[in-house]
Amino acid sequence: MTPDPATYDAWYRTARGRWIGDCEYRLLRRQLALHPAETILDVGCGTGYFSRHFAQDGHPVVGIDFDPAAAGFARSGQTPELAVAVADMTALPFPDRSFDCVVAVTSLCFVEDEAAAIKEIVRVARRRFALGLLNRDSLLYRAKSHTAGSYAGARWHSASSIAELMGDLPIRDLRIATAILVPSGGPLARVLENIAPAGLPWGGFIAVTGSVSGDE
Repeated sequence: MTPDPATYDAWYRTARGRWIGDCEYRLLRRQLALHPAETILDVGCGTGYFSRHFAQDGHPVVGIDFDPAAAGFARSGQTPELAVAVADMTALPFPDRSFDCVVAVTSLCFVEDEAAAIKEIVRVARRRFALGLLNRDSLLYRAKSHTAGSYAGARWHSASSIAELMGDLPIRDLRIATAILVPSGGPLARVLENIAPAGLPWGGFIAVTGSVSGDE
């Protein structure tokens, strides 16, 4: 059973949830190489956890989600730099190249037509995009892939299959990095996360980043 938005968002305020969220956000921000005040579209923003982080770092953010309850929760945070709307990520209601950067953090894992959603993400991005995916080749997959809750029904990827996933899209400089090698979040997990290179293919969270061809 999927938790209600308030319960889901509260997980990020637990010790383990805060650590995982911070690790994933740092990896995404580093891989995106954001410029100051660049605009961001957060596709499948859910309760707005990552949207809020980008907004708090000085980026005007638009978040969209198909679930009105999740979008309503994200909107209730009243973050000045964040606007939230209900929309379908496979048919984004924005013109081509509307945002400097577009992110989708573990939201593609729950979309039936993943290819259509990725095509839309690339279409509305002006410079860079980032996809946060769940890694099949990880300890997290072994621990959570068959459980209920927020992982129920999720699609898991392998870092080795990302190039095929991106297909013939007009992108370049495709990069893959991972985080959350040991998902327990204990002291050993935190030490290992700090010293392990992001290029290792076994982290539970995959960050796929790239540039849109023709960007200026």
